[in-house]
Amino acid sequence: MIIYPAIDLRGGKVVRLKEGDPNRQTVFSDDPLKTSQAWIEQGAVWIHMVNLDGAFASANDNGRILEGASKLGAKVQFGGGLRGIADIERAFEQGATRVVLGTIAVQQPEIVSEAVERWGAERVCVALDARDGKIATHGWQQTADLTPVELGKQMIERRVRHALYTDVSRDGGLQGVNIEGTVTLGRETGLQVIASGGVSRIEEIQQLADSKLVAGVVIGMALYEGKLRLEDALQIGGNDAG
Repeated sequence: MIIYPAIDLRGGKVVRLKEGDPNRQTVFSDDPLKTSQAWIEQGAVWIHMVNLDGAFASANDNGRILEGASKLGAKVQFGGGLRGIADIERAFEQGATRVVLGTIAVQQPEIVSEAVERWGAERVCVALDARDGKIATHGWQQTADLTPVELGKQMIERRVRHALYTDVSRDGGLQGVNIEGTVTLGRETGLQVIASGGVSRIEEIQQLADSKLVAGVVIGMALYEGKLRLEDALQIGGNDAG
């Protein structure tokens, strides 16, 4: 199980949002590359990087930060605002190892198929983010009439292998990750599911690992607020390069 420390970018800074709300933001660093380097020095093999400016359709694409982070030695899983093939291609050119596709998986699923065809299933992840059991899109500002399991099954048919599952109501709140929802998604779809949103205790990571149905865990606020140590999470998850 891969452990992904999260770096959420907004205006060139490392931030965390509570429940994805841009008005409930905490800034943790003005130097995303220094933050990336710190996680790598503590053993991270992957970094989960989210371009919140892209997700909220702002002008800043944070591409230079992705370029810099990709040269530090870890693999970068990158998402936020990737609305078409040109955006995906640019992210790969800037150094992303894997892209996370959210809104377009709902609105233009044929682009997901094209991305898998062009770059391979290992380099594409779909975001099955949910609010009150329904898929959330457009930086979690809108919802679609689909459940994560329903969309996940559609993505399997498009030869997708990796999925990120975030319970939006828990994100940034340290309330605990939605273990049941994450495990159910893995069981029902067969996707390699990455858990995200609300991870707060090392025991949760252990439960996800014990399920044998979860491929990874994204940890954000708990690391930045010192609720758990990356080294401890890596001991449970293993230092799998993926």
